[in-house]
Amino acid sequence: MALFKTVKSSKVTISELMLPSHSNFSGKIHGGYILSLMDQIAFACASKFSGFYCVTASVDTVNFLNPIEIGELVTMKASINYVGKSSMIIGIRVESENIRTGKVKHCNSSYFTMVAKDNDGKNTEVPGLIISNYDDVRRFYNCLKMISLKKDRDVHEEVFDYKTVDAIKGLENYKVQVHLP
Repeated sequence: MALFKTVKSSKVTISELMLPSHSNFSGKIHGGYILSLMDQIAFACASKFSGFYCVTASVDTVNFLNPIEIGELVTMKASINYVGKSSMIIGIRVESENIRTGKVKHCNSSYFTMVAKDNDGKNTEVPGLIISNYDDVRRFYNCLKMISLKKDRDVHEEVFDYKTVDAIKGLENYKVQVHLP
């Protein structure tokens, strides 16, 4: 296994024409279908980079920015943004193109955390990342911030006592009604 690999060596791009069978009840492409394609490209990107079978550990962020129409060509671009010991964060950008007009719109951005597995299904070490431009630096630091926020959220969940009088009173600032025994 290579000790370090470039971000460029991880890049994967897929394109697919959106069909009526991919649509939801409002006639737009179903978000679940797009998520399935994103999971596939995250797998391909992580496996290509690591050289191992990879599994999805988490989908850290999914921002649906614009709807995708039937008949548009969807292109997904993925690359490694961060590596840990056995994990990788894959950044995915989804664009759709109206193939008649050529208009392209950014539809989705997402981050998938993938983990490399050996032949026995155990976590295995992945190559380090060679960062060769400032976009790579920015993406890596954004992942560090995402990881930090995730850890803070997990700690908050462990220590926050939601049963206190102050916690219940704090709900008055929101559009909820509290009916507790």
